[in-house]
Amino acid sequence: MSRFDCVESGPPIEIFALSKAYKEDTFAQKVDLGIGAYRTDEAKPWVLPVVRKAEREIASDDSLNHEYLGQLGDDLFSQSATKMLLGDNSSAIAEKRAFGIQCLSGTGALRIGADFLRRNCGFKTVYISEPSWPNHRLLFLHSGFESVRTYRYWDAPNRQLHFTGLIEDLRNAPEDSVVVLHACAHNPTGIDPTPDQWKAIADVMEERKLFPFFDCAYQGFASGDLDRDAQSFRTFVDRGFETLCAQSFAKNFGLYNERIGNLTVVLKNPSPIVNVKSQITLLVRGNYSNPPVHGARIVGKVLNDPQLNQEWKNCIKLMSGRIQDMRKTLRDNIEKLGTPGKWSHITEQIGMFSYTGLNGQQIKHLVENYHIYLPKDGRISLSGINTNNVEYVAKAINDAVNQFP
Repeated sequence: MSRFDCVESGPPIEIFALSKAYKEDTFAQKVDLGIGAYRTDEAKPWVLPVVRKAEREIASDDSLNHEYLGQLGDDLFSQSATKMLLGDNSSAIAEKRAFGIQCLSGTGALRIGADFLRRNCGFKTVYISEPSWPNHRLLFLHSGFESVRTYRYWDAPNRQLHFTGLIEDLRNAPEDSVVVLHACAHNPTGIDPTPDQWKAIADVMEERKLFPFFDCAYQGFASGDLDRDAQSFRTFVDRGFETLCAQSFAKNFGLYNERIGNLTVVLKNPSPIVNVKSQITLLVRGNYSNPPVHGARIVGKVLNDPQLNQEWKNCIKLMSGRIQDMRKTLRDNIEKLGTPGKWSHITEQIGMFSYTGLNGQQIKHLVENYHIYLPKDGRISLSGINTNNVEYVAKAINDAVNQFP
């Protein structure tokens, strides 16, 4: 008899099960549209050349060692990441009321931020978009939030942002609720509010006294423009909101397994900063004690070296450009086949993912008959599409839509 006999099996995590099935499939033309990582046109992982260069320079620097970082991480990295998010002319930085905390990628930044808001600020209710990244719900439940609610986001019949529903749900949210907002390249829909819509969202949140918690996983990776991809967050900061933002450097630096992230904190004035940092220090100490240094050194070095910084910007333009090209090519091929329905949403969306609008039967048909792997919600990763398989994917979608309208 084991003490662990009482442990029940946890529910499967769909994206991991999908990845396992894809890897085990021996079909020559199989396609992975579930992958949440960048792939080249040859369907290969890509280490950014600028990352390779930075790693070589770091490896040859004998002054560096492997001593522990402090609980709040590498200062150069956090300051640079915060500046990248807020912009060179940020009043919040100039007034010393914004700071960053190195965390374990975007997920770790979300968790530390959620723990802090629940334990130290008394927030009990959080709103996430419907749909959203599946881990958002789990993170806030594990942080002790008593109520995890949703606001409407995806207008399925029209395959666009459900803006009226979003605003209505925020208007009905109780005061002092946390609202998770995707800074850019909304995951999974790929649909972002317009600048005017972001202002309207800020208006409602200010009126209802709601707290914005941004998730920024794709700055630069979404459009190729760092400033454009951070504009939503800056809109709230410029309006005077106190806010948090979880930043990830997995996608835009290709540092997926280095788990490098930053939690940016913006306050109305600097006076609470010492206390806020002390409480976050305790949260980190009781969780993972301190963060790893390798990814932080890479990002800090690239962001602070003008030549490396420009090389990196060229890399993110290349990645975002390839994905945008695949969006257009996929749509063109689908429409050329005369596939029933409207497909403009593919090019109207942005970032790595597209919410296709495919139904359950169509998705099952793609998996079972064409060996094209995608989640049951119809989200596809454009990174999995390339010039070698785009026609195959388009024909498969055409067949699925015609067979199961």
